Order: sequence, then structure tokens, then C-alpha cells
Amino acid sequence: MDFGPVPLTEAEGAILAHSRMLGGRKLSKGHQLTATDIAALAAEGVARLIVARPAPGDLGEDAAAERLAAALVPDEAAAGLSRTTAFTGRVNLKATGPGLVDLDPAAILALNRIDPAITLATLAPLTRVAKGTLVGTVKIIAYAVDAASLAAAEDAARDALRIHPVQCRSAGLLLTEVPGQAAKLNAKAREVTARRLRALGMDLAGVVSVAHEADAIAAALPALPGDIVLILTGSATSDLHDTGPEGVRAAGGSVARFGMPVDPGNLLFLGQLGARPVIGLPGCARSPALNGADWVLERLACGIEVTGDDLAMMGVGGLLKEIPIRPQPREREA
Repeated sequence: MDFGPVPLTEAEGAILAHSRMLGGRKLSKGHQLTATDIAALAAEGVARLIVARPAPGDLGEDAAAERLAAALVPDEAAAGLSRTTAFTGRVNLKATGPGLVDLDPAAILALNRIDPAITLATLAPLTRVAKGTLVGTVKIIAYAVDAASLAAAEDAARDALRIHPVQCRSAGLLLTEVPGQAAKLNAKAREVTARRLRALGMDLAGVVSVAHEADAIAAALPALPGDIVLILTGSATSDLHDTGPEGVRAAGGSVARFGMPVDPGNLLFLGQLGARPVIGLPGCARSPALNGADWVLERLACGIEVTGDDLAMMGVGGLLKEIPIRPQPREREA
């Protein structure tokens, strides 16, 4: 593509590089200049214009953006993404339902290396999205790009972006109570948990409250409905063999891990009861603020296995915003 100033007499058919007023109307940048435009500009004494002229084989910005977006998301239904119509070289990619962002970082890096004028920006991997969330945006920065470069970008990033849809439809919540516990504590836990699940398109299938004893937990768990089991104890779990984990084992389940390097959220335990994953929620889950349990719940809800290594990696970026309700904040007031 050629870009730069040209005599007005040579500007017909070129692309206007900068917006300008003409007889009370605006000629927008990106406008392809017509003979009528040239005559009107000449009448106003304009002698030169800065324009862009696509070279033979170049593609215009909108056509290029449409093609690259179609390569990224060839099947909108399968990817859980919709493509908008190109405008000024941009196509937005939006989630069609709740889930987590799934992408190929190496492919996107390769795409963005080909030509600085051919770009894709996305949300971070495993970001939770809802219907309508902007997940990625294709932007052709120049008014036209070389067809060979565009073809290389299409090949590099084909089918590189999609949404992990939510697969679990519901979760059950087991709460324990300790002597002297305020009734509002579990009422808030129920409300906040239901809100968390709704954000994922899930239902709170049932809630049961039992005494803070392993046997009581074990007796209640088999009848608790839901695809995922959530346990929030009245007294925080402080060991792999504390009351909550022992209750899961007594019910015939297993506990794989206690503790995670995300704060708030350290005191989470992860287990299994039959085919259902079990999340022992940390006390900070009573707050609607983001905590480590959100990351675990989101992945399990989308059918993504959460391993010990996955939890360990969550420590990178795992220092989250402090929650005011915590009984022991990270830093004491001076």
C-alpha cells in the first residue's frame, strides 16, 4: 500500500487518510474519494491530500478483518463465539454463553508477528465470560494489507479461539454450624453462593445445614443434590484431616489436596465423591469478591480437571484484592 500526500488531481479512487470537512459535511477517514469529492475539494482551494492507495493484491481493511475473524472462528456455534460485521477494519468476537476462554497462545503470537497491521487482542486464558462478553477483537490497523500476509495470519491462527462452555448445571451446598454461630452467617453464604452459580448459568440445587461434625457431614452428603458438591464449614478448615475433609472421607469420598496459593482463598480443599467433584470452600467465599474458590469452581463447572499443578500455578497472579470481612487481614493497621 502506498501512503502519503498526492496532488488533488491524482486523488480520485484513493482512500482519504484523515477526516476533513467539505461544504458543511464530513469526509471521514477511510472514505474512497469520488470525482464529486475531488471537484468539491478543488472548489474549496484544496491542492493536495494525504491518501492511501492499495497495491495490486492488497485487501481492504474490512475484507481482511472478516477473513481473519472467520479463520479464527470458522464455526461460531462450536466455538461459542459470534462474529460482528467488520467496521473500520475491526471484527469483535463475543461469547454466546457462559464459560471460560480457551485459546492457543502460540498461534496468536504467530499471527501477531506476521505484520504489525494485522492484529488480534483477546482476554487472558481461562477468563470467565458471560453471554455477550467481548472475548477478542480483530483489528486491521492499515487501510489495506498484503494478501499474502493475511493468508499467513489465517493459517497461523485457524480455530485458535473458543469458549469452554459450562457443562455442570447445578451444585449443592452443605453448611456446618458451630455453637453460638449467628444465623445470618449461613444465610449470607447461601445467598452469595447462589449468586456465584447464577453467573455461570448454574442453579443452587439444594442447601443443607448440619452440625460441625464429620459424621453429620458424612450422613448428609449422599442426599445432597447437584453436579458439584460445595462445603462451607462454620469453623475454617485448617488441616487435611480437619472436620470437613474427614466428613468427605467418611461418606466414601476422597480428598486430594488442602490449601492453595491464592489469597484470599488459601483454606480450600479439593476432593471427589463418586462422580462429583467436591470443593471445600474457604471462609472468604461468604463474600461475593473474587477468591481462589472462584477459579476452581469455574474450571470444574466447565469440565476442566483441576490438578495439583493447576492449583500451584494459580499462585502466579493469585494475590487478589483484600476482603474487608476477613478476621485476619494481611496487614494490620499502623
